[in-house]
Amino acid sequence: MHFGLFGGAKRGTDDSSGDSQSYTEYVDYVIAAERLGFHSAFSVEHHFTGFGQVSAVLSMLAYIAGRTSRIRIGTAVLVLPWHDPILLAEQASTVDLLSGGRLDLGVGRGYRPNEFHGFDIDPGDEANERYEECLEVLRKSWTTSGRFSHRGKHFAYNDVIVEPTPAQRPHPPIWVGAGSEASIRSAARNGMQLLVDQFGTIDMTCQRVDWYRDEIERNGGVFDPDHVCAARHLTLLHDEDLHTLDAEYDFRLAGIMRLREASRVPGDDRELTVADHAFYDTARANTEDAVIGGAAQDCIVKLKTLEAAGVGQVLMIDPTGGIPRLEHFAETVMPSFS
Repeated sequence: MHFGLFGGAKRGTDDSSGDSQSYTEYVDYVIAAERLGFHSAFSVEHHFTGFGQVSAVLSMLAYIAGRTSRIRIGTAVLVLPWHDPILLAEQASTVDLLSGGRLDLGVGRGYRPNEFHGFDIDPGDEANERYEECLEVLRKSWTTSGRFSHRGKHFAYNDVIVEPTPAQRPHPPIWVGAGSEASIRSAARNGMQLLVDQFGTIDMTCQRVDWYRDEIERNGGVFDPDHVCAARHLTLLHDEDLHTLDAEYDFRLAGIMRLREASRVPGDDRELTVADHAFYDTARANTEDAVIGGAAQDCIVKLKTLEAAGVGQVLMIDPTGGIPRLEHFAETVMPSFS
């Protein structure tokens, strides 16, 4: 099992640190993770939050690529309905080339109502159409020899060729953020690697991996755990600090509620529902189950369960521990998975 980072730069909950400071701190965090043997760093893409979540993710990853030499860099996820696919293909190719072939391209449909509202894109059928067409053009741009044209519902190009050529051929690995059975099985059929969110319980995550494995095998393929990646909140504590675990859970739940409120369309006070895909499970028991938390041995047990289910990589979200927690994790947990 490999371990990576998930998230990205953002200001603190009191907005006390500016964007420049938070981005600098995040870059230092990734550099430290590389030194400690972490495999990857995946960053989110979000817009219009008001609290500094990463918006220009490929630009940030290009800078990180120049400050590192080994750690893989990824997007989790680029929301395709918001992007021009040719410009995106050029940008991704450039980052892959400059990083020496270290880019993992995570993509998704998006889910926050305020972001679709801001871009004036319908989050239903239009978003799905734009996602599918953008993905089609991305793949075409990397697999077509010479120039090509495209005429679609949302995008059109005449005699284009994508430059530069990415270092990984035919293109960087494409990961898809998926949670429903239908979307997971579709990812498996289309040769895409699977990103599973941080909010599902251990059992739910194992079920999702089972769907992915089953669809690959029923189509004659061979399941590879390295093609499955799960994000998890990390709350690894020293033995003397275990009494603070409840406070850590409270902090996580407060963060989930903040993300939920940031997902609202401004001025729309209607209650959010599951159908909005804009809020996360705030049940305390589910949060405790999903978090990789407690003492080192407690974290190892949960990670071993995920490993046995077929998760090949776990991306850690840790808003409170910083570099010292990464060091503690590398010292006490990672050796059990070498």
